[in-house]
Amino acid sequence: MGTSAVRAAKGPRAVLLLALSSAALLVLCGLSMAYGALGVPLDQVWHTLLGDAPNSRIDNVIWSVRLPRTALGLATGAALGLSGALMQALTRNPLADPGILGVSAGAAFAVVLSVGVLGIGSVYGYIWFAFAGAMAASVLVYLLGGLGRSGSTPVKLALAGVAVTSLLFSLTSAVALTDPDALNRYRFWSAGSLANQNEEVLLRVLPFLGVGAVLALACAPALNRLALGDDVARSLGLRVGVVRVQGVVAVTLLTGGAVAVIGPVVFVGLVVPHIARVLAQYAGIGPDHRWLLPLSAVLAPCLLLAADIAGRLIAKPVEIQAGILVAFLGGPFFIALVRRRRLAEL
Repeated sequence: MGTSAVRAAKGPRAVLLLALSSAALLVLCGLSMAYGALGVPLDQVWHTLLGDAPNSRIDNVIWSVRLPRTALGLATGAALGLSGALMQALTRNPLADPGILGVSAGAAFAVVLSVGVLGIGSVYGYIWFAFAGAMAASVLVYLLGGLGRSGSTPVKLALAGVAVTSLLFSLTSAVALTDPDALNRYRFWSAGSLANQNEEVLLRVLPFLGVGAVLALACAPALNRLALGDDVARSLGLRVGVVRVQGVVAVTLLTGGAVAVIGPVVFVGLVVPHIARVLAQYAGIGPDHRWLLPLSAVLAPCLLLAADIAGRLIAKPVEIQAGILVAFLGGPFFIALVRRRRLAEL
């Protein structure tokens, strides 16, 4: 079978996989608006969205609380999934993730610093600090991970990320403890949650996430060539440096924007790209980033919304933050990946 025939066979399977994933995401969106302290049947959710709410209480809950919360989960989940898939492709490191490699911790430290020291209280004010912190932390991790004779390896990058994350977490806690306002914001925000946000916050951060998503998806064809190695990619005419800079800017916008709003949620960007690759393999698509990136952008909000829904139901009427449940699931996944990489390097 020729190359053109193989590509023609992949297309319908890839579209079907994306359609099924999107359908699962649509179901989770409905469940996100139905379940919580006040249970709302799905048919009433639908009627409320169409402007025919059964009563004013349900209308207020759906439009003022759950719809913005669900939309925020969609936007930030897609951002974290895209940034994780992009980082893993750029570094050819299956352990890469904005939370593990210190990007989220850098953004979190910068946000707390801007609130505690400079007194900035609006998302539009401290989001710029989130971008700067994410960029600085990513550069520091790559510099530390590249030290030594062997250069940069996946495990060294992961260890450097853990070290930088621990350092930044300590500094963040120190700043928060010295300022009551910063501490009050940090206590809830640091766990990673979709709650207590409104549509205004989403509208403010959406342009940054949108630009980051466009830059990330535009990298997809180049990532397929980059997977062959830098030398081969250059021989095929790829400007490797330009692609990496574009990727870093995309990761900074996606991660910084998401962290500024929902807090430093970890493991979404690690787990979802691996799930996307497994599904793509079973579907016969292969490691084609033109499909893996969009698939990660759909599957990541599925994971984040599922964790958010579970957090509302497990300890009802008290909520468990989505970031805690994602970390509970992602921790063992990360350990299993590290063990497999260590065994492969022996």
